[in-house]
Amino acid sequence: MSVSQRIRDYLDSQHVSYECVPHAQAFAAQEVAQSLHVPGRRFAKPIVLEADGRLLMAVLPATHRLDLRELKEKLGVDDLALVPEGELAKFCPDCELGALPPFGHLYGMDVWVDKTLGESEEIIFNAGSHTDAIRMKYADFARIATPHLARFAERVAA
Repeated sequence: MSVSQRIRDYLDSQHVSYECVPHAQAFAAQEVAQSLHVPGRRFAKPIVLEADGRLLMAVLPATHRLDLRELKEKLGVDDLALVPEGELAKFCPDCELGALPPFGHLYGMDVWVDKTLGESEEIIFNAGSHTDAIRMKYADFARIATPHLARFAERVAA
């Protein structure tokens, strides 16, 4: 599978500049960043969660892990849980499991971005497959994804 046509069409319709970057097959976000020779702090790792019955996407750097307690507090919800990866296919059928782009709004989800990722000049992310990524300016991503910004991740890797 290559770059999801839905993602490509969306980016083109928004008139943003981006680069498609093929890479060796990799599944973990930090592995993808390493294969692309980019800092993990610039590689976006989306995580789909259910918050009080609604889906949302938390996006954080590959070098970080999600602090569920912190995000739950920021969201002001009673229940917050990870959506099992096997269930994601019904929400994002155009993407390989584990290769979602950080555009939750394309799949009916609010997007929350950890501020650490928002401090980068550019963002790199999976493009719907485990062999393709997209590189673009963070400012363009923020303009079209309109994410909520908050601190809800903690650094675990270099």
